[in-house]
Amino acid sequence: MTTEIKTAPARRPAVMWRLLRSAQLELRMLAMLALLSIALSLISPYFFTLSNILNLMDQSVITGIVAIGQTFVILIAGIDLSVGSLTGATGIVLGLCLSELPLPLAIIAAILAGGFAGFINGYIITKGRVAAFIVTLGMMSIGRSMAYVLSGANSISQLPEALGDLASSTIFGIPTNFAVLVVLYAIAWYYLTLTKGGRTIYAIGSNVEAARTAGLSVDFYSILVYVISGALSAVAAVFLAARILSIDPIAATGLELDTIAAVVIGGASLFGGRGTIIGTFIGVLIMVLIRNGLNLLNVNPYWQGTAIGSIIIAAVLLERFLSAREGMRRVEQEDG
Repeated sequence: MTTEIKTAPARRPAVMWRLLRSAQLELRMLAMLALLSIALSLISPYFFTLSNILNLMDQSVITGIVAIGQTFVILIAGIDLSVGSLTGATGIVLGLCLSELPLPLAIIAAILAGGFAGFINGYIITKGRVAAFIVTLGMMSIGRSMAYVLSGANSISQLPEALGDLASSTIFGIPTNFAVLVVLYAIAWYYLTLTKGGRTIYAIGSNVEAARTAGLSVDFYSILVYVISGALSAVAAVFLAARILSIDPIAATGLELDTIAAVVIGGASLFGGRGTIIGTFIGVLIMVLIRNGLNLLNVNPYWQGTAIGSIIIAAVLLERFLSAREGMRRVEQEDG
């Protein structure tokens, strides 16, 4: 009895310390987000206006939704370069289905199309043992081509106004599309943090052979993450169409770059096994703030790609540095 009373308090600080250490990255990212917000508010008087904050929320939706799927893929040491073209292609599927089906069924059809494309990616990568970079690069070309073929290289307009409500309506004063984004991140956080499937995804990214030896369903979850990525690309297409009530086959070009940047900035390792959905969400917000700040400062749009590319390189270098330092710390602890 006495032993239990003495041991319990000793364990609590250890647990709290582990939680704080695991949240260090998110805390650093939050600090960076706060500093960036303060800097932009000092540079531009328009930054903290209500209209600009609503604009920031709206701008984060498309990249944020697709970045969830990209996080799942990167956690298993994969990559999905097809998300932009799949967003464009499934948007066309949505537009074509709207001429024949009610809005809910058209949305479901688009999501199923995106999930099926993701399944093809995952199946070839997993069962065919082909590099994810090659497969998704090929799907990127196929998706963009199909968007042009299905649409006849024309935009689809005259969409139902009910679709536009997804972007123009609010819930308790919060834009509906941003509220959906937050809900999707909450679901993804719950899955990755508190379920066996989430732990399996981290295990695959950390050491796929060890995960296979442990009897985990490596192939199933390796395919599942690409299905999730493809389906979420279609969800993003729905909100993209809702924003402008028009669907263009060239839509979402370059979205894969933004999502990879957001995930990496959020602290995920491109080698798999490390990263959090909260970190990705903060990474998305940082990306949106940077783009918004560049626009407020009237920076030439052609230079914005240079800024984003530089941020990706810097984030990867920082990740490598932190990984190396953490590895040395572990070695020192083991030697000690």
